[in-house]
Amino acid sequence: MTVDTVTPRRRTRIQQEKREVILEAALEVFSAHGFRGSTIDQIAEAAGMSKPNLLYYFRSKEDIHRTLLQRLLDTWLAPLRELDDIGDPMTELRSYIRRKLEMARDYPRESRLFANEIIQGAPRIMPMLEGELKTLVDEKAEVMKGWMHAGKIAPTDPWHLIFSIWATTQHYADFDVQVRAVLGPDRGGEGRFEDAARFLEQLYLEGLRPKG
Repeated sequence: MTVDTVTPRRRTRIQQEKREVILEAALEVFSAHGFRGSTIDQIAEAAGMSKPNLLYYFRSKEDIHRTLLQRLLDTWLAPLRELDDIGDPMTELRSYIRRKLEMARDYPRESRLFANEIIQGAPRIMPMLEGELKTLVDEKAEVMKGWMHAGKIAPTDPWHLIFSIWATTQHYADFDVQVRAVLGPDRGGEGRFEDAARFLEQLYLEGLRPKG
């Protein structure tokens, strides 16, 4: 899916830098207030530019939001794309769980942006979900079914396995305040992600290890 903005001509370095400033400001605003609660004026203020100047680079709030979501989806799906059917299943799944937790740690604003869009019914990214996302998940589900048929992992529903990994890893981005509050000062520091990684590896990998 291609997301274009003001002009099809090649952008200059300064134009690209200005767009990045706008997108960074918009990410902060959208992740804090959601799409409906955010305005072009708020984004322009956060970017340190006038509203007319911002609208030179993006036609509308929807245009900015769609660009952010497309970028997010590309980033979010990268670890799943790297799941290799030739590799050892336990190694591949361990790497996937770890990468997803690293993204929860490093991209909490992006995770909230995506969660807000989904909660609203995905009005701006449904074609992405039904197209690119579905195609990739179906492809990797077939990889996992191949591992099951070869006796390399225990039989299970691969689609729901992927969903559950998403849910458990993204929890540490979307509910980070709750996680830190419950763990307290002794366990709520950066080490919480390593603790989570060890637990989720045990949960998934032991559950998927072939019996006998």
